[in-house]
Amino acid sequence: MLRNEFGKRNADIYNIKDISTGDILKYDNLIFGTSAWGIGDMQDDWEDFIDTLAEMDLSGKTIALFGLGDQKTYPDSFADGLGTLFCRLPDKSNVVGEWPVDGYKYYCSTAEKDGRFVGLVIDEDSQPELTEERVKKWASQLKKELK
Repeated sequence: MLRNEFGKRNADIYNIKDISTGDILKYDNLIFGTSAWGIGDMQDDWEDFIDTLAEMDLSGKTIALFGLGDQKTYPDSFADGLGTLFCRLPDKSNVVGEWPVDGYKYYCSTAEKDGRFVGLVIDEDSQPELTEERVKKWASQLKKELK
């Protein structure tokens, strides 16, 4: 959905399990996404790559993040995979794409900072009817915030 909002010519998609540091470094704008598995764990392929990402020099890059979660089943660790991804970025000053917490019902999320999510949060389990609208709004926001 997100790629369609930017246009296929303007966005490349990579699976994190198949990516190299060279693939990442060739872009000025990066959008990383992850799900949360179980009680806030990152998806396995991200777990395998996160240490590499944490050591990369991403200065000069603009980064946006999105994450998936299930606020009904995991309200005390909602979208924590996104929170972990944000936490492990070497420089948070170049992260754009904050998203409002309004419209979600959860107790705790490491993806929330200063009353906003660090990126788009999608809940395909409890709110699938809102996904398309959220992606469109976030893409519109990112088109203004990305270089």
